[in-house]
Amino acid sequence: MKRRMRSTRGGLRLAAAAGLLLLTQAIGGCSSLQDGPGYYLQSMFGHLDVISRAKPVDKVIADDSTDPALRKRLEQARAMRVFASRSLGLPDNASYTTYADLQRPYVLWNVFATPELSLNLQQWCFPVAGCVSYRGYYDRADADRFAKALDQQRLDVSVGGVPAYSTLGWFDDPLLSTFVQYPEGELARLIFHELAHQVVYVPGDTTFNESFASAVEEIGVEKWFAQRNDPAAALAFRQYDERRRKFLELLIRHKTSLAAVYSQPVSDEDKRLGKHQVFESLRADYQQLKDSWGGNPAYDRWFSQPVNNARLAAVGAYSDLVPAFRVMFDQSNGDFTQFYAKVQQLAALDKPLRDARLAALAQSRQLAQSD
Repeated sequence: MKRRMRSTRGGLRLAAAAGLLLLTQAIGGCSSLQDGPGYYLQSMFGHLDVISRAKPVDKVIADDSTDPALRKRLEQARAMRVFASRSLGLPDNASYTTYADLQRPYVLWNVFATPELSLNLQQWCFPVAGCVSYRGYYDRADADRFAKALDQQRLDVSVGGVPAYSTLGWFDDPLLSTFVQYPEGELARLIFHELAHQVVYVPGDTTFNESFASAVEEIGVEKWFAQRNDPAAALAFRQYDERRRKFLELLIRHKTSLAAVYSQPVSDEDKRLGKHQVFESLRADYQQLKDSWGGNPAYDRWFSQPVNNARLAAVGAYSDLVPAFRVMFDQSNGDFTQFYAKVQQLAALDKPLRDARLAALAQSRQLAQSD
């Protein structure tokens, strides 16, 4: 009964939040608020559908009809959830204590867009969340329709599936079928990352928010495997994570090359040629990287869609400031309470000052590593 009452309150709170969004849309302001109520209604009903499917993890585990593989993974996720609060100082609430089978590959799809010859992502602004560089849709067809409209404006457009998202503590986020079967390290990474968003979130500063959450996930996964005392599992994750880092470095390197092309004082036609050459180089360099992995096709799917500005522009937000946050954690003597307090103080600063301090922290880490 308590769970049912909580879900009802959550639904009412979501409906109230959606009402606030619609009211703000009627008043006007940000560009995205001129799109009509349809976008907010799909967000409201999409999330309501997700939470309506959620069942307590303990019940799913105890159910004799639950697939044994799912039961085992939910038991592991439950242990990760306890570890997150007890060992990482992350919120101790009902998030990730329920499970929802969505019967689709992703919970939602994000749409990114840039001009043809720029890496500047289009932004959309929302109450509470601030301005973000994507639009999320619970239905792939809706995302594709919006992407097509942007494409007709001669923008570079990308549609990417999202396995999980955070409601920043406004609601009890469930474990989802879209990610619960991830490899152990990736599952832990995702849970820690999304819970970190409930600790600190700065509206309109995607790089700050995602880099902070990524730093927490990195530290958290390291500590998770340290206490697991399972060398084989830790080794498997390190190998997986090394490939992930190498691929990210590959994308960032070519993103930097593309930015250099666009900054040159040359004709648009020359920039288009340079753009094509960067993308061809990216494909060739990935093949070499893949060969170094013994042909492991870990990231072939990334190339299953056309490579364009929008796909590369979105790379980096999750990692650009991670070194700075790692320095802050070290300066906090590994104490999460102190670390989160420092980050919250930083979040309260104006963005220029916040960025300057993070840049100085990142530089200090680079200098320390070069000594």
